[in-house]
Amino acid sequence: MATPLSDQEKRKQISIRGIVGVENVAEIKKGFNRHLHFTLAKDRNVSTRRDYFFALAHTVRDHLVGRWLRTQQHYYETDPKRVYYLSLEFYMGRTLENTMINLGLQNACDEAIYQLGLDMEDLEEMEEDAGLGNGGLGRLAACFLDSMATLGLAAYGYGIRYEYGIFNQRISDGWQVEEADDWLRHGNPWEKARPEFMLPVHFYGHVEKTREGPKWVDTQVVLAMPYDTPIPGYMNNTVNTMRLWSARAPNDFNLRDFNVGDYIQAVLDRSVAENISRVLYPNDNFFEGKELRLKQEYFVVAATLQDIIRRFKASKKGRVTFETFPDKVAIQLNDTHPAMAIPELMRIFMDIEKLPFDKAWEITQKTFAYTNHTVLPEALERWPVQLMETLLPRHLHIIYEINQKHLDKISALFPEDMDRLRRMSIIEEEGVKRINMAHLCIVGSHAVNGVAQIHSQIVKDQVFRDFSELEPEKFQNKTNGITPRRWLLMCNAGLAELIAEKIGDGYVKDLSQLRKIAAFVNDESFIRDVSQVKQENKMKFAQYLEKEYKVKINPSSMFDVHVKRIHEYKRQLLNCLHIITMYNRIKKDPAKHFVPRTVIIGGKAAPGYHMAKMIIKLITSVGDVVNNDPVVGNRLKVIFLENYRVSLAEKVIPATDLSEQISTAGTEASGTGNMKFMLNGALTIGTMDGANVEMAEEAGEGNLFIFGMRVADVEALDKKGYNAMDYYDKLPELKQVMDQIKSGYFSPKQPDLFKDITDMLFKHDRFKVFADYEDYVKSQEKASNLYQDPKQWTKMVIINISASGKFSSDRTIKEYAKDIWGVEPSDIKIKPPNEPREPVETREAAVKPKSKGSLL
Repeated sequence: MATPLSDQEKRKQISIRGIVGVENVAEIKKGFNRHLHFTLAKDRNVSTRRDYFFALAHTVRDHLVGRWLRTQQHYYETDPKRVYYLSLEFYMGRTLENTMINLGLQNACDEAIYQLGLDMEDLEEMEEDAGLGNGGLGRLAACFLDSMATLGLAAYGYGIRYEYGIFNQRISDGWQVEEADDWLRHGNPWEKARPEFMLPVHFYGHVEKTREGPKWVDTQVVLAMPYDTPIPGYMNNTVNTMRLWSARAPNDFNLRDFNVGDYIQAVLDRSVAENISRVLYPNDNFFEGKELRLKQEYFVVAATLQDIIRRFKASKKGRVTFETFPDKVAIQLNDTHPAMAIPELMRIFMDIEKLPFDKAWEITQKTFAYTNHTVLPEALERWPVQLMETLLPRHLHIIYEINQKHLDKISALFPEDMDRLRRMSIIEEEGVKRINMAHLCIVGSHAVNGVAQIHSQIVKDQVFRDFSELEPEKFQNKTNGITPRRWLLMCNAGLAELIAEKIGDGYVKDLSQLRKIAAFVNDESFIRDVSQVKQENKMKFAQYLEKEYKVKINPSSMFDVHVKRIHEYKRQLLNCLHIITMYNRIKKDPAKHFVPRTVIIGGKAAPGYHMAKMIIKLITSVGDVVNNDPVVGNRLKVIFLENYRVSLAEKVIPATDLSEQISTAGTEASGTGNMKFMLNGALTIGTMDGANVEMAEEAGEGNLFIFGMRVADVEALDKKGYNAMDYYDKLPELKQVMDQIKSGYFSPKQPDLFKDITDMLFKHDRFKVFADYEDYVKSQEKASNLYQDPKQWTKMVIINISASGKFSSDRTIKEYAKDIWGVEPSDIKIKPPNEPREPVETREAAVKPKSKGSLL
């Protein structure tokens, strides 16, 4: 019989969270003390917890930098095709723990911090979330960066270094209150400013005709300062770069006239230019046509394209022609926000590089690809021509030229079809003249993709039907994914280790291997272990809620969780109606058995979105009544999770039993929260929408609680005409719920407080909440019944986890690489920093003749 391992031997073992060796631990302790003294100028007598966090972050960063430089050197030497992911949002969250895991340092750091008499979790809690995104789109970009590095792709993320990220949400008297997210106030240990690569970006001015062609003159210049953040792949020594731009005023900004004006005011006016990167627009799935937003969109693409072209020209092999540009550069547009990259690249090619229009256009189309993220009409960007003419006059000329060429092609193929020309034009002429940015992206790209099978089909069949009929080969599907490093290893170590014990740790880089755990679905000890891990996560989250929110909840109740942005189409209202229904059932028959539930809802409402803010107020008001009713007691609790963000998602997702994914069929492009819950052992209650459809395919529809209308049913109901009263009159429980809300049962001091909500639900509910109510309630009953049989519930959980392998962002990125970018993932492990390298003289000789900055 094998002798049990001692704690010391266990620590020496390699696990999925890294190796603990005496040398590693000693090196980390030494680095920690060095940074505490020399970087932070502190000693242990006066250091704060934040100082300890920074000392550890700088120590971990030391392990990144050598790999980072070596990776960029490797790309410079091998000159691969580079992928540029352009996004106005990168919702990164915290970086410390993720970096430790990807470098294999987690266990060594844990041990070092323990030996220093500190608590690792305390230090991790000191890190601010980098909240540079609104939700799914920005978090997807963050997952993609992780996967591109893990797959060894020469990839770069480009965006804006917002001084203020997504607002912090406070709930005051049940209402959302926004507070500025000053995430940089203590500094950011992960970024490196690169002032030597500062670039000019032009605005305003006018276009002059010259002999050489149109010239954009008398512009106002803003400088773009790059800040680089290293992005480590998982255990492969590859470290890629996310480069975020910050706006700076040039030194002579508004100062040229200071001798006749006000010098002090001229200096203060510099902030006007620097406002460009001040704050993230907090709208999710809603277009706001503000001039500052268009400035942000152009600012990021103008700086990025200069950088891309500089790197292209400075590459090792040197080039004399832009013919090879699409062979060396792939640019992915994450939604239409960076769409101005298309006319900007055309401007560079034509005005600066002097290429003819047709040649410039051919190269541009081969270079760009566009990801569509939404089918909601209010989310599609349409910029007024007048605004574009003021801000970017040269680009407006180019867009008109692109549109003319595009319409000539359409009219040749469909002569006399004026309606088709109107529908397909990039310029919309009805009412206020606008530029349809999605049309610009489609026309200017060689590939257009949706983000789940059902969404991509809707894009082709409905939203951009004319375009897909014209060029069917251009339209593709790339179902979204999540990185298993952050969303399993990091946030759910217990489950990750349990899976590794059964099937090995290969699944971390190949999530499809999770299929192997299906073999253990009837293994009593595995069922018990999975259930125990979930219970531990629930206990831990219950303790967190008690500490942070002063709320005591029953850890053995079903944790029913609905966390995402607050939006009518995501139907938090449907969930709320169900909560009231459950409350009414308990009140009606208090002696009847009721499966205990803790309903947790969280998410931010855009500050200007009245209905979303009213939904939050309704949920909190219902919670006040339910939570304080002695008849209900511990059987039902309603928690509104304040300030939902990445670091909070990492706590609540592993603790969830039931995941709410209940958008109206045909409205949620994909969803990625749904995938995180599935991977972490929650069961899904959801409609056949977005990626839920593929989750049901992978796990079997019977292993999810699927309810409600399908896309075809929604379309049929639209044709027939949706009438809310049909359901209100027919369903007594729904009638009771609505009458309570209308009468002020949940707002006794202000009976008509929720009039806007009830009016919307009865008179103009685009998302048909009542139509799915009955089926939703029945589906919830099924979930409650199954929850009473813990063994059967856990077996279904195991089936879901084993079926979640498809939803890795590694799989998504492999598909982009093969089908869109024309690049191959690489499993070459770049030499780690402690391996011998060629002599310095040789390297310097190789690098010297090249232009400054070619490695970056």
